[in-house]
Amino acid sequence: MEQLLNPDQYLVWLEQIVAWIKANVLLVPILLQIASCVVVTIPAFLLHKPLALQLSRLQNWKPLLQYAGFRRFANVLPDLAFPLLLVVLVWLLDAIAVQAGFRHNIIRLIASLLNAWIAIRLAAAIVNDPVWSRTIAAVAWGLAALNIVGWLEPTIEILDGLAMQVGDFRVSVYGILKAVLSLAVLLWVASFGSRLFEQRIQKVHRLTPSVQVLMAKLLKLVLLSVAVLFALSTIGVDLTALAVFGGAVGVGIGLGLQRIVANLISGVILLLDRSIKPGDVIAIGETFGWIQSLGARYTAVRTRDGTEFLIPNEDLITTQVENWSHSDVKLRLKIPVGIAYSCDPHFAINLCNEAAAKCKRVLENPGPNTLLRGFGDNSVDLEIRFWIDDPQNGRGNIISEILLNVWDTFKEHEIEIPFPQRDLHLRSGDFPIRVEMSPPPE
Repeated sequence: MEQLLNPDQYLVWLEQIVAWIKANVLLVPILLQIASCVVVTIPAFLLHKPLALQLSRLQNWKPLLQYAGFRRFANVLPDLAFPLLLVVLVWLLDAIAVQAGFRHNIIRLIASLLNAWIAIRLAAAIVNDPVWSRTIAAVAWGLAALNIVGWLEPTIEILDGLAMQVGDFRVSVYGILKAVLSLAVLLWVASFGSRLFEQRIQKVHRLTPSVQVLMAKLLKLVLLSVAVLFALSTIGVDLTALAVFGGAVGVGIGLGLQRIVANLISGVILLLDRSIKPGDVIAIGETFGWIQSLGARYTAVRTRDGTEFLIPNEDLITTQVENWSHSDVKLRLKIPVGIAYSCDPHFAINLCNEAAAKCKRVLENPGPNTLLRGFGDNSVDLEIRFWIDDPQNGRGNIISEILLNVWDTFKEHEIEIPFPQRDLHLRSGDFPIRVEMSPPPE
């Protein structure tokens, strides 16, 4: 505390700082490195506007604009034009200094800081998850710090030395970290590439939706498999040994994963034979709706009430499925209607046809047609038949609309809609009948 209150102590500290700067900073090699880094900022500043203009064109690249990560990446790139040019020029200076045998510690320090800063900016733009974004930032700054102080290579050697021998295979901490990092990057690239290919193939109208889904799924599976194999090869795994592992996996699949494999194979069959495809309106059991997507294991069917059923692909192969839009989207619906025996059925049939024709979803060709189906106990039974070409919009709503029109039309023209009734006839016989009436309340 006494040192902090003593003014002479501050002078001593200042002299020590000046002496350290003279001994470590105000040296010709250090000053030359700083001056060279300042000089390369001039061409970087002059060229960053044309580069930013070129990078801004990525913001209008329609094939990739549907991906939120790419949009954020394209939006941040023009702002990074200057640091990108500067880091390239600084690394070029570092390479020249290494080849010429000059000191390059300051140049590498600046390059490492620029690398870390650019990596963090790009990671924050691409990765929407804050946890992953902070993880990438911490790793980038950690690698930059180790590189600055010259501990990066010794750290790698230490991590590589922490290893264990498993037969002929050597497993080290550095190898595992490298494999995890490689796997994460490769899986992201594979997923991004598969989404891009899926978007491109959806524009090829000569291919059916089922073939499009099949090609997209197969490509995604291939890309993910290649990513895993490359990640394993980075740690020195002998890929030929996977043949034995594949045989063991095959036995396990045959014994314990029969249903899962059956669903996978059924999914491929559904995509190949094109019996169902996304957008089809189907009914299976008590489930009625339209197909949202075809997955490797299940098919998503969405009903009119918003419920989404995940139906195993095997059920779509082995059970009866009603596909209302397999070859033709036209669908005929039937509505039973009853009228009283006292009404004219010819006139009622014309009124039913007019009521159905008022609905916009009912097709004009073929138009609605009402038939007399029989003579019931309480009514003359009619049946309204009509066609629609949009079954995905539901059938309950169109039936309700037509019934309301029939009700209004029958009320307007005094057509009676009967209800169940019974006539009781009493015959005189040996059984006396007595009718009693209760007195009115007081």
